[in-house]
Amino acid sequence: MYVVELTFECFDDTTISAVDRSVNGLMDALRYNGQVLGREFPMVMGDGVFHVRAVCPEKDSLNPKYHSPQVALKIRQLSEACLLSPKLKVLGRDINSEESAQVEDRSWQVMYTTYVHTCSPLRCGETLLPIPLYRFPATFNGDHKAEIKWQTEWQACDEIQMAGSFKAEHAALAEIQDADSLLFRKGWDIRGRIEYITKVPTYYYQYRVGGKDAESELARKCPKCGGDWLLEAPLHDVFHFKCDSCRIVSNLSWDFQ
Repeated sequence: MYVVELTFECFDDTTISAVDRSVNGLMDALRYNGQVLGREFPMVMGDGVFHVRAVCPEKDSLNPKYHSPQVALKIRQLSEACLLSPKLKVLGRDINSEESAQVEDRSWQVMYTTYVHTCSPLRCGETLLPIPLYRFPATFNGDHKAEIKWQTEWQACDEIQMAGSFKAEHAALAEIQDADSLLFRKGWDIRGRIEYITKVPTYYYQYRVGGKDAESELARKCPKCGGDWLLEAPLHDVFHFKCDSCRIVSNLSWDFQ
């Protein structure tokens, strides 16, 4: 990942509220297209200019060739706040974040995230490195908002169940673990859309914790088809189960690792 700075210059008198609305509207559109990561974008006001810092998957993530229709519209609307199109400066590599997967053919990919990740929820199956969403066509309505919204919801549930001190813990855990939950079905459907668009087998990660004992956990079946799916050796030290028919991967219950 790379830290970038966007500089917005004023060409006429404007107001802080107009700038705030226009710039944050653009940053939201970039986020929903996977071009910037995270949800907070610090903005500093200078002498007639505004500076915003963000993290991008790659050096060229903000190249106009990746813009969604929503991003292009927000850039045009900057003029309503008397702002010019932003100037971009790449400040350098973010040493605290992962690198993006290389642009190359892959045999499979997986929708996988946790509450501590801000990178793309789509991962390369061979390396488990994140794949920038803007590299492939929009999933719905011109951008990748569906994947980002799913990721936000999944991470919210993950954080609640990891805290483990509220009654909501069990409900949150059910959403990321049970194959018949609304969040699971939503993510699995998005997975199918990505596979259709990219023509790459795309899997969905089922989180697993709890269970009776290690023996029964190793014997559990695919939650959709009921078939055998235990792997001979875990993939990336995370996935112990993989169903190629249902496109689901899962871990051995964290309680028995």
